[in-house]
Amino acid sequence: MAPFADDIKFNESKQPTGNVALLRQTPQLISLFTIIRDINTPRGDFVFYSNRIIRLLVEEGLDHLPVEATSVQTPTGLSYDGVRFQGKICGVSIMRAGESMEQGLRDCCRSVRIGKILIQRNEENGEANFFYEKLPEDVADRYVLLLDPMLATGGSVIMAIKVLISKGVKPERILFLNLIATPEGLKAVGDAYPQVKIIVGFIDEGLNTNKFVSPGLGDFGDRYYCL
Repeated sequence: MAPFADDIKFNESKQPTGNVALLRQTPQLISLFTIIRDINTPRGDFVFYSNRIIRLLVEEGLDHLPVEATSVQTPTGLSYDGVRFQGKICGVSIMRAGESMEQGLRDCCRSVRIGKILIQRNEENGEANFFYEKLPEDVADRYVLLLDPMLATGGSVIMAIKVLISKGVKPERILFLNLIATPEGLKAVGDAYPQVKIIVGFIDEGLNTNKFVSPGLGDFGDRYYCL
């Protein structure tokens, strides 16, 4: 596993504490990341194996939503005491790379509503600029799964969370799902919005001199959609 920044705390099981939930670092997961990081992986394989990781992230994210007790009757005539989710959910993707995660959410949540936020990073200074949003009218009443595969400086995610909060969404109802994060990005988002839950697949070493994720995997959107 990659080294971590000193300001991110981990428990005895090597899991981050606080607002960060790291996927269990199994051989299967590491093999999936190895494939999508490889510069020689063709686009078809990159999409397929990225989708597998995205599905794991969505499943983990759903595990962090609140549930309530309920009882149903089975075909045998007996009752079963189970649970059901409290409240409604929606997905919100940070365009364009975040849109790659929408199908994984749809695969797990039938007829889920999905909104979009367009935020672009200024390549000269690394700052995030907000351009556009299209969200469900009742987004304030939903739990929001915010989608973006890469967390570098955290600027875009912080801006997206700010937009959601301006629409009435409570921070504790936001879950941010991403494949690869840097310690710097996790700290920035955690410091700005400690109530937001972050679900991450892998924590990389950090930012390089150009403020890109290192070792990373390149431009996720380009590799998923274009190459």
